[in-house]
Amino acid sequence: MTDTYRHKGLRKLLVNELNRMGIKDQAVLDAINRVPRHYFLTSAFLEYAYENRAFQIGAGQTISHPFTVATQSELLKVEKGMKVLEIGTGSGFQTAVLCELGAKVFSIERQKLLHDNSKTLLHKMGYKPYLSYGDGYKGLPALGPFDRIIITCAIPVVPEELLMQLKVGGLLVMPYGEGEVQQMMVIEEKEDGSFESQMHGSFSFVPMLEKRNSVH
Repeated sequence: MTDTYRHKGLRKLLVNELNRMGIKDQAVLDAINRVPRHYFLTSAFLEYAYENRAFQIGAGQTISHPFTVATQSELLKVEKGMKVLEIGTGSGFQTAVLCELGAKVFSIERQKLLHDNSKTLLHKMGYKPYLSYGDGYKGLPALGPFDRIIITCAIPVVPEELLMQLKVGGLLVMPYGEGEVQQMMVIEEKEDGSFESQMHGSFSFVPMLEKRNSVH
């Protein structure tokens, strides 16, 4: 695991590109600039790690486009110390960005291979999220409520169980819809307990897997 001057230079170029594409939250840009994305990819993809592209990471899953990670992170409006529940650890890249934003991250992964790999890598990098192997649909009710919830896979329905784990005033960010393209939805829980949603553009995610029993 080596983060060279070349990697850092390429990362800076990527951050500048994300800024030109519309990412304005400096904390998010700085967080992405601090995370060596090439650590999360196999050696075959190292030359392309800082391009705005998605890559296969095994188990039929992908590491999202940097622009997608940046967009979801910006929409979350994370403040230091917030409890953030992430559904779909995947490679761990989004998890690392959330950690860099100062969040207390709780992340669930459905694929054992990805859970094991991301756990090893994130801890080796010095991050200390709470990682769980289990069913993202269920969330982590025993550890909630959460200030923010982020879903990193396409989901065709608003997950009631997750909404119930959101704090009043909290936000849930998720790619909503079926098919190859989804709408980025932000749901806010109001003071009276009602929910308000807004859409923020089209994105493409792998689908959320079917429910199964949770194992920690």
